[in-house]
Amino acid sequence: MPYHVLSSVSSALNQHKKPVNGARVLILGVAYKKDIDDLRESPSLTIIELLQKDGAQVSYHDPYFPFIGKGRKYDLQMKCAELKDLGQYDCVVIVTDHSDYDYPGIVNAAQLVVDTRNATKGIKSAKIVHC
Repeated sequence: MPYHVLSSVSSALNQHKKPVNGARVLILGVAYKKDIDDLRESPSLTIIELLQKDGAQVSYHDPYFPFIGKGRKYDLQMKCAELKDLGQYDCVVIVTDHSDYDYPGIVNAAQLVVDTRNATKGIKSAKIVHC
């Protein structure tokens, strides 16, 4: 799944004439599952790592994780970004579909949304790319 998401993000950015290298990307949800505080085996961590390797400037937001530190496989050392001014990101990627998120508001404020969880179902917008 992480490689498929990377490909979808890259394709979506390319359609907006932006390369992954240098793109500002916000990952929404790093938990393994919706509405829990478990990072074990989370695909988000691999997605962040892959995007960073391709040159993206990656941030994340997750209401359950104010900080991502060192784990068995990862040493990301990242602090949770605030969910304001989503327009500053070239792409917002929904990886974990927490119930706390205001998806219509996110779509409205973002430039581009890659939805890996069908969290935006029922929202009509050209900004949404389903993965």
